[in-house]
Amino acid sequence: MESLRESILHLTFQMSTYKRATLDEEELDSYFNPNPLFSDNFDYQVGLQRGLGLRCWAEKTHVERKLVVVVCALSVALFICIMTLGLHYKESHPGMCLSEPCVSVASTVLGALDRSVDPCQDFYNFACGGWMRKNPLPEGKSRWGPFSNLWEHNMAIMKNLLENTSMKSLSKAEQKTQWYYQACMNESKIEELGAKPLQDLINQTGGWGLKDPWDKDNFQEVLRIVSASFRASPFFTVFVSTDSKSSNSNIIQVDQSGLGLPSREYYLNKTANEKYLKAYLSFLVELGILLGGSEETSQKMMQEIIDFETALAHITVPQEERRDEMKIYHKIQAKELATLAPAVDWMPFLSAVFTPVALNDSEPVVVYAKEYLQKVSELISNTNKSVLNNYMIMKVVRKMVSILDQRFQDAEQRFLEVMYGTKKSCTPRWKLCVSDTDSALGFALGALFVKATFSEDSKAFVEDMVSEIKWAFEGSLKTVGWMDPKTKKAAKEKADAIYNMVGYPKFIMKPKELDMVFNDFDVVSDLYFQNVMNYYNFSARVTANQLRKAPNRDQWSMTPPTVNAYYNPTKNEMVLPAGILQAPFYNHAWPKAMNFGGIGVVMGHELTHAFDDQGREYDKDGNLRQWWQNSSVEAFKQQTQCMVEQYSNYSINKEPLNGKHTLGENIADNGGLRAAYKAYINWIEKNGEEATLPALGMTNRQLFFVGFAQVCANICSLCFPQLLPGRWSKTGCLFTTHCCVNQRTANLGHPLELSENFCCSPSLSYDLLRKI
Repeated sequence: MESLRESILHLTFQMSTYKRATLDEEELDSYFNPNPLFSDNFDYQVGLQRGLGLRCWAEKTHVERKLVVVVCALSVALFICIMTLGLHYKESHPGMCLSEPCVSVASTVLGALDRSVDPCQDFYNFACGGWMRKNPLPEGKSRWGPFSNLWEHNMAIMKNLLENTSMKSLSKAEQKTQWYYQACMNESKIEELGAKPLQDLINQTGGWGLKDPWDKDNFQEVLRIVSASFRASPFFTVFVSTDSKSSNSNIIQVDQSGLGLPSREYYLNKTANEKYLKAYLSFLVELGILLGGSEETSQKMMQEIIDFETALAHITVPQEERRDEMKIYHKIQAKELATLAPAVDWMPFLSAVFTPVALNDSEPVVVYAKEYLQKVSELISNTNKSVLNNYMIMKVVRKMVSILDQRFQDAEQRFLEVMYGTKKSCTPRWKLCVSDTDSALGFALGALFVKATFSEDSKAFVEDMVSEIKWAFEGSLKTVGWMDPKTKKAAKEKADAIYNMVGYPKFIMKPKELDMVFNDFDVVSDLYFQNVMNYYNFSARVTANQLRKAPNRDQWSMTPPTVNAYYNPTKNEMVLPAGILQAPFYNHAWPKAMNFGGIGVVMGHELTHAFDDQGREYDKDGNLRQWWQNSSVEAFKQQTQCMVEQYSNYSINKEPLNGKHTLGENIADNGGLRAAYKAYINWIEKNGEEATLPALGMTNRQLFFVGFAQVCANICSLCFPQLLPGRWSKTGCLFTTHCCVNQRTANLGHPLELSENFCCSPSLSYDLLRKI
């Protein structure tokens, strides 16, 4: 803080000095003409001098006259040279940016630095150490950084919009967002109803053996109900999405489902994960007691559920073994599912899930987990019916916990605190309700958000930046030595064809179209549980309605307020929601170095996903096929294996990372940074150097890398256990597809980029790769 104060004082001194210089020039003018009353003598004086000059010229010899002409010509030439050099210097050394946005962002950057750290030894702590010290992890958060901070900012905006019931001219869909939020905030009504809404739902489904003995033969019926009405996926997941090999149509798809814990590894290594399994069992037992069961009955039932889930974990295929979609894609007819997994009555099941669409047994289906379906069918056939029923009901209960009264939320909190080291109780109710409203009615809420925050000028500016990132990326393709010319040509065509979606889908700004989208979603202002049930019913019909139709580009996978971005391979499109197009990722008044190092790297990251180990399997039209030459495929695998090994060498709290699981994100991190940096260099070559920020003592190239690192800054219980003793958890760190941020900034150790800009020796730069 002291160094920041000194820097601001220094900046103030510079600015005041500049003003004084201006005043000094005015005082000099007054000194040479102290009394304007004598200005009448000016013409007379000039006349005398002019006459004297003519007489002198007449008296000069021929040689003297030539000499004077030569001297004058040289003086003119010298003046032109000085002016030209001055202009060139001004273009290449444009000085310092002292505008309010520049001063503000300079202060922010300065406050995040740790000048005591050598950037060549530990770049991340050099760029972010100051910020990490000043930003302790907030209670209730497992991580905190620019993404989290901006999301908090966006939520505050959405809260104000949702609570401003005096707003006029709202569309019907926008009104529904306010009603949904009001129902969520109506805690007294939620407490009054207690567990009854869920207990009624369980009874309607057929009940379970929590309070009374259960012995029914209704497995198929219960499976249809929990899957169709409550969107639960106990044994497998069924959905509608774009056919990867025919990207102009939507198709039914079947895949393995998720587990109660974040990863199968929790179940397979019980000794190492005893703490988490114990917390999980305690949580389920507490839910059973809250729903009317005795402690003894709940303990027995929930242990059986965990034992069954452990069996599911054993047959679940690890995500790192599912990254090659060409290998796991199997297109069959619906009737073939009966042979693949005979434990399920597939046609009645699919008809229930996708009602009111009429299906027949020749309906095409894509299966992504063929061996898993075979094994889960065997597991279902060999498991007691009551265990299967209890497991299906518990999957529904888990989905409903967060919408019930405080007792259920407290039980969940105790479990999450063990898993993630966070305290949900520290999160205000309004934040939970804003987030849930965004999940259910995100595009209607997004319309309000965009109108309140987003500028069309920003959209145009960002679209231009995307074009520059693309151009830089395509230029880099030319220098890839291991890729053959034919594949390079096709890769360039794919990059050219990427469709950019910036800010928001167009339909949300058209009230009639927006209302049509949410017309069948019934919302009331006082019954939160019922609204959530209505949402499940509504989303099921929307999903069914997409079957056999062409994918719609206006159907985004993220809502406009989201602080994130994504690439969709089947649409070959990159989406940048309005929520992320703000500081600290982007500000049109900032130096380009900051914007390219911020949102530019995000753009490059998503663009590179089109060519990572999964994205590269899709062509420019979004179809899954081999469009690379075999030689380039093999060379790519060799290149990426090096990256797998590099990231697998990293560890957190002595737990090794899975470089294969994070491969796609690591490729995107590395490629995105390089594309953004090259785009910035290209921009400088076209437009000249830009003014530097005050007080930092950095070149703009250095600022690019510092800006990137600071945008990625995170303080988290997952990634920095040494900073948060007692709050570290491997959940979400070892099993996520994204490396923790200090591993993600490891690509800054690239010798050509970091060494050139921070004057590091190549050996130090390579060492940085190992240390970060």
